[in-house]
Amino acid sequence: MLTLAPAPGGVKRGGLCYGLALPMSLRQPRAGCHDLTFRAGFSLNDAAEVALEDYARAITHAEGAEAVPEAGHPARVGGVHVCGLESAPGPAILADLEHFARDLALRHEGNGLGWA
Repeated sequence: MLTLAPAPGGVKRGGLCYGLALPMSLRQPRAGCHDLTFRAGFSLNDAAEVALEDYARAITHAEGAEAVPEAGHPARVGGVHVCGLESAPGPAILADLEHFARDLALRHEGNGLGWA
């Protein structure tokens, strides 16, 4: 089952929310951020992670998105952290994101170039 959880607190991450001057809030949550957790993690290369983040922003209309490492397997992507949403994405969006990540992992050994 796909799960949606409030973003965890903690240390500020160095990345930036795409299109925002604010630090990405993966470890320092703010209002409107949500963790979208997949049922299983996927091995994605850097280009595929960027494609997943871009796709997550596009389908959720989020201001920022960041791939989240799978718990216990940091080399695998276990979900996406999205920010700037008034409400949490629904189950159909979660399923779509997981399907997209699975497709990226199966296609060209995780290469995400050319998804759009």
